[in-house]
Amino acid sequence: MVLHFLYMLAFTLLAFLAIGNLIRNLLTLGADSQRHYAPRSYDPSRPMSSSRVRVPHPELLDDDGKMINEPLLVMRSMTVEDAREQLDALYRSSPGGEPLEEV
Repeated sequence: MVLHFLYMLAFTLLAFLAIGNLIRNLLTLGADSQRHYAPRSYDPSRPMSSSRVRVPHPELLDDDGKMINEPLLVMRSMTVEDAREQLDALYRSSPGGEPLEEV
């Protein structure tokens, strides 16, 4: 009976810690998503203005610092046969790739 109580107490404590950690992570994520990033080209001779300019996340900028205006992830549906054919072609084109036997 005492062991049951200890198990329940331990798992309840772990559940509260996990939920607290989840809430803390969500708050941190929300604060980070609102954070302003400094521009890529920093010129120390130019004084900083008091008004904040919203700069997009660095991963959304190309090498020149311009905003990427294309989708970052494109998914298209394909059949299992198409996927199998593409994998077989990759295998055959690889070094040491041997022809696959048809089943």
